[in-house]
Amino acid sequence: MKKVKVGIAGLGRLGKEHAKNLAFKIANAELTAACSIVPAELEFAKNELGVTDVYTDYNEMLAKADIDAVAIVTTSSQHCWQIAAALDAGKHVFSDKPLGVTIEECKMAEAAVERHPELTFFLGFMRRFDPSYAYAMEKIKAGLIGKPYMVKATGIDPEALVQGAIKFAPTSGGIFIDMAIHDIDLMRWFLGSDPVEVYATGATFKHPEFKECGDDETGVAMYKCANGSIGFVHVGRTAPYGYHVETEVVGTEGTLRISPVPEKNLCMIYDKNGAVKECVSGFPERFADAYRLEMEYFIDCVQKGVKPEVTVYDGTKSTQIAFATTEAYKKGGILKIEY
Repeated sequence: MKKVKVGIAGLGRLGKEHAKNLAFKIANAELTAACSIVPAELEFAKNELGVTDVYTDYNEMLAKADIDAVAIVTTSSQHCWQIAAALDAGKHVFSDKPLGVTIEECKMAEAAVERHPELTFFLGFMRRFDPSYAYAMEKIKAGLIGKPYMVKATGIDPEALVQGAIKFAPTSGGIFIDMAIHDIDLMRWFLGSDPVEVYATGATFKHPEFKECGDDETGVAMYKCANGSIGFVHVGRTAPYGYHVETEVVGTEGTLRISPVPEKNLCMIYDKNGAVKECVSGFPERFADAYRLEMEYFIDCVQKGVKPEVTVYDGTKSTQIAFATTEAYKKGGILKIEY
């Protein structure tokens, strides 16, 4: 079976991870083109990845590059039109999350996917492919914890990266849109139901810059789902010890906890500070396997003509929930979620 030739759009922090996976770690894929508006990123493609076919114009890459598929890892506001353009150009599409930054954009992406049932579209909710989360879902399907009725999710970025978050905050859409999409997707996935009500609030105690642009450094949301199950999401930007992602799934017969300690590895350090577990530094380290596995899955779907389990509609739903959460946060009350 011939390799799938892929062109990547966007070579920022996450784009580089996807590009390295496509170039060096996925046997049935070949990275043949790259697009970026940042000259240094194109130099990275040439010098580090061996990709000589580079572009500053996305549409030019679609028209001229020898590619079967596109991996879109650009700014969130660019995703939907780039998805539509690639599908209309006859290319399979992998897109990083979120699907879009408005519901209208998401609907445009849905329409493009529906126009091209012959092509593969995959949305990068990579936590579903993390070995620990995938293992938890296997246990849920096997009935190990009975009926899952509550998800408690925590996602806190490291304090070491807070200045970048402060700089991005005025255009991020708010802490829930910026940070809660993956937790919202996992909540829907584990509970098998969509939320119909949400209450959200936030707090800032360390960096008033967030308050100055109408945002917060910490946000908490509580959801009631259509089947009666409950979700709690806690997101933040100031973990002093590293990158903290933790999820608990509570069922009628047991509980699953994924990453209760965001440990770097299995090494315990015994020194003057006591018994210490080092923590992961950020998402590229914590979810390295997940990023590789989701791209392998996408390439496999392209080769076999199989539709991915993660759909464009999952992206729209998560965006709708994040916007409803943001509205509830701003209004300070319980909000019914409409789809």
